[in-house]
Amino acid sequence: MKAYFVSLVVGVVVGLIYSVVNVKSPAPPTIALVGLLGMLGGEHLIPLLRTLLGFSVN
Repeated sequence: MKAYFVSLVVGVVVGLIYSVVNVKSPAPPTIALVGLLGMLGGEHLIPLLRTLLGFSVN
């Protein structure tokens, strides 16, 4: 969890620097990032449901 927090903080700091220097971020558009977030959520949804419902994969 610490790695995620550090990554977020560094990303925000770099974004602030880009804003101060008035440079366009090379990151993908927001809609693409939202799509990636959806993909990650979908990837973890079935294993989470299996765990919550008590199914095992043998």
